[in-house]
Amino acid sequence: MDTVHDPADLRRACDAARARGARVGLVPTMGALHEGHATLVRAAAERADFVVVTVFVNPTQFGPNEDFARYPRTLDADRALAKEAGAALVFAPEGRAMYPEGDETRVHVGETAAALCGAHRPGHFEGVTTVVAKFFALAGPCVALFGRKDYQQLKVIERMTRDLLLPVEIVGVPTVREPDGLALSSRNRYLSAAARQSALAIPTGLSRASALFAKGERNAGALRAACREPIAAVADSIDYVELADPDRVTPFPDDARVPDRTLLAVALRLGGARLIDNVVLGEDRAPLEVP
Repeated sequence: MDTVHDPADLRRACDAARARGARVGLVPTMGALHEGHATLVRAAAERADFVVVTVFVNPTQFGPNEDFARYPRTLDADRALAKEAGAALVFAPEGRAMYPEGDETRVHVGETAAALCGAHRPGHFEGVTTVVAKFFALAGPCVALFGRKDYQQLKVIERMTRDLLLPVEIVGVPTVREPDGLALSSRNRYLSAAARQSALAIPTGLSRASALFAKGERNAGALRAACREPIAAVADSIDYVELADPDRVTPFPDDARVPDRTLLAVALRLGGARLIDNVVLGEDRAPLEVP
């Protein structure tokens, strides 16, 4: 497996792969790879012949008081995991390669990015879509895989790809969880043992709401309360616990009757980490079995 740092080398490698009849698969990441990322790479290898993993901690998607400086950077371990999972190439550029001197262009995002994380992290999705658009420009026609744990991000990228007529097939891959239900995340590394135990309130809350939904509850406020109760008991702060349209990511008010397919998404701060998770009620299996 090769590693390249120059954007021109990534473009040449993908062009060469297509010239020999191979389909290109792309897995954009910020590194600190774990089994969730390995699942994405393996899924890409099932759909493509030449799989590229990008490892780039993208500065434009972090706010001024967020964790850009301390975000884990583990390129050697990332390369080993990517190779084991089936990647053919790792692209690990420097910041100045992706944002040349004088850089001033950004992707403008719309309604899909406005609520949930978009409301709590101003500019975040502008940074995400800008760097992903750059990766798509370098990789060319391909299939790109993203985890459903970052559900709103997936929907924003799907919207961008459609709107800009990009020659990329977007595939969302189900969230990978620990046996106790906690979603895998690079930011889990920030958690102490005690905070890691407290974080189990997240899959518990999602699962309680899932159980109510399965029994026929459709009131947004009731489902939200069921999810929020265990989370509120442990979180340092809660950004949101929301029921939303699963395609447009627009929240439902508490007095709404939600449809039979509804996004339930949470974001909170716990033990120095910002953690997010979600289930699509009526579509996803609950993280845990609850009474």
